[in-house]
Amino acid sequence: MSAAQRGVRRRAGSVALGDLLRREASAERAAAGGGGGERPTLAAGQAGRAKKGEDLALLKPACERRPGAPSTYFSAFALFDGHNGSGAAVYAKEHLLGNVLGCVPTDLSRDEWLAALPRALVAGFVKTDKDFQTKAHSSGTTVTLVIIDGSVVTVASVGDSRCVLEAEGSIYYLSADHRFDASEEEVGRVTECGGEVGRLNVVGGAEIGPLRCWPGGLCLSRSIGDQDVGEFIIPVPYVKQMKLSNSGGRLIIASDGVWDALTAEVAFNCARRLSPEAAADQIVKEAVESKGLRDDTTCIVIDIIPPEKPKSTVESPKTPGKGLGLLKSFFLRKTTSDSLSLPDKDNYPEPNLVEEVFEDGCPSLSRRLNSEYPVRNMFKLFACAICQIDLESGQGISIHEGLSKPGKLRPWDGPFLCHSCQEKKEAMEGKRHSRDSSSRNSGSSE
Repeated sequence: MSAAQRGVRRRAGSVALGDLLRREASAERAAAGGGGGERPTLAAGQAGRAKKGEDLALLKPACERRPGAPSTYFSAFALFDGHNGSGAAVYAKEHLLGNVLGCVPTDLSRDEWLAALPRALVAGFVKTDKDFQTKAHSSGTTVTLVIIDGSVVTVASVGDSRCVLEAEGSIYYLSADHRFDASEEEVGRVTECGGEVGRLNVVGGAEIGPLRCWPGGLCLSRSIGDQDVGEFIIPVPYVKQMKLSNSGGRLIIASDGVWDALTAEVAFNCARRLSPEAAADQIVKEAVESKGLRDDTTCIVIDIIPPEKPKSTVESPKTPGKGLGLLKSFFLRKTTSDSLSLPDKDNYPEPNLVEEVFEDGCPSLSRRLNSEYPVRNMFKLFACAICQIDLESGQGISIHEGLSKPGKLRPWDGPFLCHSCQEKKEAMEGKRHSRDSSSRNSGSSE
């Protein structure tokens, strides 16, 4: 597990998101003098092969944060890999994006909206999970949600579907695998919250298969739904935000039916110079031919195309590589008022770098909702930080309530939660046990 998944956020104070966007706007104005100045355009395609019919995809290339306001234009793409039925995947597809947008104040500028988006994604995921519980379904779903605004790509994920970017000749992983086999920290968290993690027992006491959480046998530590497993299977997403260079890039979002068969390098290489729709189809074909159709296998391909690029394809990589080890990036986060100031021109990074703006995978809801200044001031103080209902005086419960080491935080410091969302938070932390235990000899969920 990466440092970010353990909750360590890294930053270099030289440039912040607002400054990156100002640089982008300046470049667009300069290009406009030569007949350019347009935002990157998108081309997207989807393909899939069904085994159980529980994978769903969302492609919304034209969205507006405020209806009728073209300046609030963005695009959204998502993949939902359901298990134990499609109920959770269907519900998340219909409600998640709206819940995320409902957590973002409508009067924000573009750079403010992008800075507020990581917190809104956390709140939107938790609200969707909480609301789905009232439907009394036992199904669950992975979610990989991608929001693209100009050259800024923001990804939020729970489960084991993945989003991978190829840009500037390198491959970047924009999501995290929330499988127990991939994270000792998540095993420890679930165990501390009252869950049991182990492999399937067979006759003679032997253990087989991947690590799973019991009851239920789910091999994922984070998802939306899965009420039958326990509240310690949390919907708090890993969030990563990237600023692409002016060369654009290609994104692949795919379910584990693809990634259990193909590496990211193979996926990009087998579909090179194909249109997004043909590329998605080719990736699915390669995965099925490699491992057979063992699971629903779904792929979305998105090309982010600069105005000067005539085709919706991505050139061959200049230097093959993978992971954050090849990331020539800046780990940035708007944490002080200085982050909104315009630095000297010499402090700007090279214009053709892929830059990391934000990364956080911490499971703590308290910390993820506790935005620092100036992001904190973008949200209403006396509204529930998750469901957004207005709170009367004395109604709200601070997210810091009950912290063992509050430090400088006080119980009356916000953000606040309503009583219902506070109960949800406590259940996720293992402070409320709402599930009965059952044997590890049961069937698996994923």
